[in-house]
Amino acid sequence: MRLNLACLLLLAFHATLLAQTKKGEQNILDTELRRFEAMTRKDTALLRSMLAGELTYMHSNALTERKSEHLEAIASGRIVYEKMTREQAQVRRYGKTAIVNGVAQVRGMLNQNSFELRLGYTAVYRKKRGSWRLVNWQSTRIP
Repeated sequence: MRLNLACLLLLAFHATLLAQTKKGEQNILDTELRRFEAMTRKDTALLRSMLAGELTYMHSNALTERKSEHLEAIASGRIVYEKMTREQAQVRRYGKTAIVNGVAQVRGMLNQNSFELRLGYTAVYRKKRGSWRLVNWQSTRIP
């Protein structure tokens, strides 16, 4: 009887832990989608709160920006994100750090030249004051 109770408690604990892990991963993926939406709306006020101060943002063309440069490029219209659609993503968490590896379709304009790309990306998020903030982005074109 005690062994059965112990097994049931262990299974319940495992199920709860798994549900919390999935909920935490979903929170990160939801944060990422809100960031994509803010980028397409040129909502630099919202983006400012979603990006870590030490952000490094490396585009698929190797252009590397800090937080202020990335926000300025969006605000000025030098880069316009018309559509960002995530095809797939996998989250790995390490305490208050999360790494997302994914694939996204991105359409927009860079210096008034249109582009449409399928990207493989790695995004690193850090949880600070209860919110996930982007610390690093690096993307690669998928032919």
